[in-house]
Amino acid sequence: MTLSRRGLLAVGGAMGALATTAAGPGTAVAAGQGKGAGRPRVRTGFDRLAADGYRLLAGQKVGVVTNPTGITGDVRHIVDVMHPDERVNLTAVFGPEHGFRGTAQAGGSEGRYDDPATGLPVYDTYLKSGQPLADVFTASGVDTVVFDIQDAGSRFYTYIWTLYDCMEAAALAGKRLVVLDRPNPVTGRAALGPVLDPAFATFVGRREISQAHGMTVAELALLFNEEFLADRPVELDVVKMSGWRRGDFFDATGLPWVPPSPNMPTPETALVYSGTCLFEGTNLSEGRGTTRPFELLGAEGVDHRWAAAANGLELPGVAFREAYFAPTFSKFQGKTVGGVQVHVQDREAFDPVRTGIALLITAKRTWSGFAWRSDNWIDKLTGNTRVRTMIDAGADTDEVVGAWAADLAAFRKVRKNHLLYR
Repeated sequence: MTLSRRGLLAVGGAMGALATTAAGPGTAVAAGQGKGAGRPRVRTGFDRLAADGYRLLAGQKVGVVTNPTGITGDVRHIVDVMHPDERVNLTAVFGPEHGFRGTAQAGGSEGRYDDPATGLPVYDTYLKSGQPLADVFTASGVDTVVFDIQDAGSRFYTYIWTLYDCMEAAALAGKRLVVLDRPNPVTGRAALGPVLDPAFATFVGRREISQAHGMTVAELALLFNEEFLADRPVELDVVKMSGWRRGDFFDATGLPWVPPSPNMPTPETALVYSGTCLFEGTNLSEGRGTTRPFELLGAEGVDHRWAAAANGLELPGVAFREAYFAPTFSKFQGKTVGGVQVHVQDREAFDPVRTGIALLITAKRTWSGFAWRSDNWIDKLTGNTRVRTMIDAGADTDEVVGAWAADLAAFRKVRKNHLLYR
């Protein structure tokens, strides 16, 4: 089976109507960008799909993989918008980690139930992949699976692997998959960090992409289909955004922010997450149970020396404040711990992955109690053993970052072939 490179909707006509290309699944045509002196607010893939009367879904029984981030500009959920609309036949919903309506914490889901608001059956996709997930799609009776979830820009944020698993399962079940694009909240300017070694594949990293991928979900879908699922690609269409540029942070989009998960409360959280989430692989708190998860880091016994050491590195765009906090859940629940708060002062210059590595190194050097999690979860997060073993051997930040340079350069070349926006 051969598949043309991209499936994509293009803007046409004065009202921005959409039309699919005739080249078949996997083909692409660039969407029109706003012109004139004023920047338009970003229109998401769903906004453009709805504006075109859901023509891409005509005659199909449709199931949607989504969560609370699947909203319109006026903060209505797309399921609540589509369900009463006679132009689309929405028959099922599929919930990822945290669930469709977002009631579950990290590592949880909502299970199978009927949505009280719409009566639609909701199927659980969390931790399902391959044939078991294909069986869920088959049992639902849908013809087309639509994916619409806001990502956070990091390899270990699980929604992109829900996308990957849904693509693989949809191909197995003979279903079509449509990806509705949303912004990468931390820009799409650059890929950063180590590239996953396939030997460390888990749900926080299925395939060989960098730690901060610098892509949108539609771009990732195209990359997945051509680079990793080429032996059995899914029939794929993606609906591009209009008005988004690669250098846009989320606050430039004009879109409302909905926390994609309970511990991703703001776009600022996403800005640091691809670096400071590495502290999940240690015995320090990554700030879960506080109002600033992934910005606050610490443990019992940590004092002012950590912030001083981190500031002494003069990392670009960031400063560190000595901080004390008491998490309400997760590590050190109810105990006052010491550590740092990460303050991004220049987000254009800030490198989250380099910063995360520097914080690991300085924490280990200034706190005698530092330890990796006993299951070496850090290796799953970084996608290799190299980061952990180099830090243990006393390597500095430049040495650790330099160790992944060749792999990252190779990934950047592959990534470039699948970018949809300038």
